[in-house]
Amino acid sequence: MAKEFIVAIELGSTNIIGVAGKKNIDGSISILSVIKEDSTSCINKGVVYNIDKTVQCLTNIIKRLETSLKSKVAQVYVGVGGQSIRSVKNTLIKELPLDTVVTLDMVNELMDANRSMTYPAQEVLDAITQEYKVDAQYQLDPVGIQCTRLEANLLNILWKKSFYRNLNKCFDNAGIAIAEMYLAPLALADSVLTDAEKRVGCVLVDLGAETTTVSVYYRNILRHLAVIPLGGNNITIDIASLQMDDENAEKIKLKYASAYTDSKDIDENLKYSIDEDRQVDSKTFIEIVEARLEEIIKNVWYQVPSEYTDKLLGGFIITGGVSNMKNIEKAFKQHTGVDKIRIANFVQETINSNIPEITAHNATMNTVLGLIAKGDMNCAGDELTSDLFAKENNTETTSTAVEAPKAPRSITETQGRGVVPTEAEKQKAEEEARRKREEEEAEQRAREEEERRLEEEKRKNSPLNKLFRKTKNFFDQIMKEEGE
Repeated sequence: MAKEFIVAIELGSTNIIGVAGKKNIDGSISILSVIKEDSTSCINKGVVYNIDKTVQCLTNIIKRLETSLKSKVAQVYVGVGGQSIRSVKNTLIKELPLDTVVTLDMVNELMDANRSMTYPAQEVLDAITQEYKVDAQYQLDPVGIQCTRLEANLLNILWKKSFYRNLNKCFDNAGIAIAEMYLAPLALADSVLTDAEKRVGCVLVDLGAETTTVSVYYRNILRHLAVIPLGGNNITIDIASLQMDDENAEKIKLKYASAYTDSKDIDENLKYSIDEDRQVDSKTFIEIVEARLEEIIKNVWYQVPSEYTDKLLGGFIITGGVSNMKNIEKAFKQHTGVDKIRIANFVQETINSNIPEITAHNATMNTVLGLIAKGDMNCAGDELTSDLFAKENNTETTSTAVEAPKAPRSITETQGRGVVPTEAEKQKAEEEARRKREEEEAEQRAREEEERRLEEEKRKNSPLNKLFRKTKNFFDQIMKEEGE
């Protein structure tokens, strides 16, 4: 296997997926190994609820990857997604003296203030800059512009603190170092959306097993992010209400389900087979499937902010396992009124692989492949070098210590790129910010003390003060002479 490789892990509601790949000199990515572990007993709606079982799954994935790669896995890229991730707008204002030119330090002060924002039981995962208002004008980069009022409009991405801590705890307990955590919806968007779609406005819909993630883009900027707690499994549960178990419900869903059926095409006498002995009325089946899909799609449309509903020239881009359902495009057109619909079955990157999960191009591997594409640090331990872009037939192996260091990037460097700092990185950043504040406060006190000293010195050496001292000395001398 290759000397250097990138490893990404996606924690899904059905499976935890570990993928190893390497980047080639022509820009393509070769997938070296894909490992899956069933996660239905430890992850619900993309969120860890059983830490011990999740740790066991992660440990198994790493062991199996190491066996496949014939090399230690030193660190991994991790996708962060699932229930309760949402975006909220935040506006910060800085009043400036007349004729002040905006500097990078001023912008960073606003970013620091935003990172200090607190939301009840919520963790700020990242902040996406929407725009700056410089006096009365809107700018994407205000540095160098003269103004008296600087306003930053930001989109904060939030997640429940308990979910965030549980995820970090799982990797800590498993002894797996995290190279970087990425917001999974942003990594996915960068891999399946075109630049044109992001620019003219679009909605990316990731239809998963237990959640549906909605990302709205306009002018190349993420404008809204939300996770709806509904997915393909809800359709399966609804079908199971027709007196069958979940396994049979899933089978006939995959075989017969259609997101949209024209009323003239419904045969009221047609039956769908559940097994050798049982059948279900096709019309009832169609109504159940379409009712749940309609609910999901209407919830998706509800999540699109009103100011962007008429700016979606890129339309809807649909991905995820449920996007494979027959007539899903027609269902979206029917319930949203948007005509431009595209199914993203695979990522835009060139992927080389003969592994069935990859070659299937069924939209279920898009997120983890997006995480691999984001990787730029060698998960065998060292920073990526030119050796990473080796030829395909290079099978030389190497053993790398798990403790091998990586070069961490600061939160300032990664903000707005979808990178989620780990708990340890956040604590380090907070300590650094506190130390910086204390140093600045100490410097301010020293400056004030020096100013007071200089003012006192100036006051003592002023002509009036000198005259006063001379006069005082003169009268003191007279009094002394009279006393003698």
